[in-house]
Amino acid sequence: MTQVANEASQAFSVSIQASDFDLRVEQDILTRGRGDIGAVVSFTGLVRDFNQRPDVVALTLEHYPGMTERSLERLITEARERFPLTGVRIIHRVGRLEPGDNIVLVLVASAHRQAAFAGCDFLMDHLKSRAPFWKKEHTATGDYWVRERSSDREALERWHPESVVTAEGEAVSPFAEQHKADDSLAEASSEERQSALATPKFSGES
Repeated sequence: MTQVANEASQAFSVSIQASDFDLRVEQDILTRGRGDIGAVVSFTGLVRDFNQRPDVVALTLEHYPGMTERSLERLITEARERFPLTGVRIIHRVGRLEPGDNIVLVLVASAHRQAAFAGCDFLMDHLKSRAPFWKKEHTATGDYWVRERSSDREALERWHPESVVTAEGEAVSPFAEQHKADDSLAEASSEERQSALATPKFSGES
């Protein structure tokens, strides 16, 4: 029983690390000895040399150990509740990275390709907007903290079509208040973010 439980936990795992990863190695680990996997969908995110400004030379990613891992584990749980997945591997790098470097790897396995594609899409949309990472971009003209883009918010909200109607008759996304908080945190210092996140509420929390 213990061996089965260990194998199940290894099929769904998260790593936050400064070191690089190898897609082929990670997929081999995820699928080795498995006969129930019919499809594996992967996403690898890379550092671009442009974003809010056209001269990005590097970026620095920050996180809070323990809290970030738990947040990603909750995202995996949500994905498993929506789709029949047989394995998920998420690796997210932190520290200073340069254009062309790998940032994130999401591997999703299922018996069928539709679930694998949907599960990977779901996880990436939530990872982009709800996972507690902070990104500072370094450019030839200065450094700045990166805010969430409206396109990322829209991608997230398509998974949660429910909205709240205010007294004025305005439809408000259930994530509206969280978006405001995220914008404030993006401009806060490391100490201020740590204080604000003492009792965090990210996707998967009530």
